[in-house]
Amino acid sequence: MPLVRVALRKGKSPQYRRAVSDSIHRAMVETIKVPEPDKFQIITEHDDSGLIYDPSYLGISRSDDVLLIQITLNAGRTLEAKKAFYARLVQLLRESPGVRPEDVLVSLVEVAKENWSFGNGIAQYAT
Repeated sequence: MPLVRVALRKGKSPQYRRAVSDSIHRAMVETIKVPEPDKFQIITEHDDSGLIYDPSYLGISRSDDVLLIQITLNAGRTLEAKKAFYARLVQLLRESPGVRPEDVLVSLVEVAKENWSFGNGIAQYAT
């Protein structure tokens, strides 16, 4: 179960935010084996003082359309699967809603399965 957090610049349309959401989810389903109905996301908008980023870190030219994406998910995906996810993600975001690959920053936070409760006070994935 991934929990996706996306920070973006204030002023984007609901359609833009939905397209970002859909592209992220589709990339996860296609590359890192996330089940289709497993969609939990938080999208927050920020003004200039609330979305701070380096516009040229590692020689990548970022704009104010930067997306900061943090995904908390179960540990265990291979390096190859993660690389496939990053590549597919920027491809889908470029297609819809038109985000430049340079503006996509992703951080994966891997946790053990027992660190999730989907409701009712139960650790559903704990063994």
